[in-house]
Amino acid sequence: MLRSLPAPPKRREIILFAVVLFSLLASFHVFSVRGSLAGSFSGLFFNQAEDLAGDRENWRIHADWPAEQDAIPQTNIVIHAPGWTIFDNLYVMNGTVFVVTDKPETIPPRKMLTSTGVEIKNDPASIAARLPTDREMRIISVAEARELFGTDATLIDGFTWMVNDPPQFIPHYYHWTAELFLGFWRTYSSLDPSISESGDTVLPSPRRIWFIHLDASRWRDPARLNQWMLRSTFPSVTIEDSNDWDDRAQLGRAFLLDRVFLSDRAAAKEGQHSKKVGRPLAEACSLPGTPHWWTPIARNVMKFAGLSELPDMERPVITYISRQSSGRRLIAEDHELLVEALYALEDEYGYEVNIVSMEKLSREEQMKLAVRTTIMLGVHGNGLTSVVWMRPSKHRTLMEFYYPGGFTPDYQYTAYTVGVNYYGWWDNVSFTNENLPRKAYPKGFHGSQIPIDGVAVAKACLEILQT
Repeated sequence: MLRSLPAPPKRREIILFAVVLFSLLASFHVFSVRGSLAGSFSGLFFNQAEDLAGDRENWRIHADWPAEQDAIPQTNIVIHAPGWTIFDNLYVMNGTVFVVTDKPETIPPRKMLTSTGVEIKNDPASIAARLPTDREMRIISVAEARELFGTDATLIDGFTWMVNDPPQFIPHYYHWTAELFLGFWRTYSSLDPSISESGDTVLPSPRRIWFIHLDASRWRDPARLNQWMLRSTFPSVTIEDSNDWDDRAQLGRAFLLDRVFLSDRAAAKEGQHSKKVGRPLAEACSLPGTPHWWTPIARNVMKFAGLSELPDMERPVITYISRQSSGRRLIAEDHELLVEALYALEDEYGYEVNIVSMEKLSREEQMKLAVRTTIMLGVHGNGLTSVVWMRPSKHRTLMEFYYPGGFTPDYQYTAYTVGVNYYGWWDNVSFTNENLPRKAYPKGFHGSQIPIDGVAVAKACLEILQT
């Protein structure tokens, strides 16, 4: 009787067996190599990875408090001037900011802290419309917070800059840099009285900026100077816009922010210093400050522009920022005579004279030139924003040309804030910080027939540099 033999393995079965065998051999080889490496490198690779895996990071994403205790972190105002306020433990829920405290008498009036964020106009109806309500900010007790938030909140750690301004002024290089940013850093720097001459500070960079009323495109200016300035100063900062603000509001959760800088132009206008000089920045400048408070920002911008060290300043530099291709400009003949008088100073005294149109320079070139400039002059306009990058010294001066009778303190106050001397000009008449005229916009202020006595201006430059 013949015994039946098993059928020979099929091709598919042979391939499957080979794959399984190869996998077993490969696994054995890996474990052998791992053991060899671990022994050869004393655990610096595999053992260290195992240690890290066992030491799990405790992410700071929740703040919990017992329901039966008054353990909710209360809000503390670290420093305040109208429109410029730093808080610890500030809460946000459903698009509303909450100040949690059992001492409400220690909190300034809401109109000094925030606003509705509407466009800023000066008629009575507009002024009333920007006064904050419970929709914008509520000041509540710990008991009320427990009832609203429950026993926990989602934590947003680090330093947050919350910008509550409308998109009215921000997409403009001057208002962004010389008002909003200058006010932010003037306030924040008051927390570090030890800022050195070289710009060293203990203050950490903000982790994020929240634009409550602007979408992603509306904080940038057409010349891209806003974003250049921000990215050069705080390269790690992230930005959230009004869409992100709405996202968080729709979650219906309470968020607890470690530290918050809340800036609000409308609230700053409620302060006495702002009303006196007509600049919201004046409220921030009323806070304690050090002589080198702006240096950390200026240093970062300078390095980003490619200046690793400050240039040699033995030779004075005069920079005339021309606006002759713009709407607001000098009388053509007066422009030519001014250029001639400035070049005469170069020929006779060896000063460096630059006649430039800022829009024709790269952003790096603009910053480098401003850092080197001793005297900057030009018609009232956006190009004079570069005064913030001039290095304060005895001779550093800004000269601003106006149509006679016209004046606005925009660049005068900016120069004053960063420690640069100031001269305003009406043709052949000059004025300084000590005898400023009233704010005025006469017919011709924005025109193309602004007169200037170039010889008088050149003579004033010479007197400044020889003093």
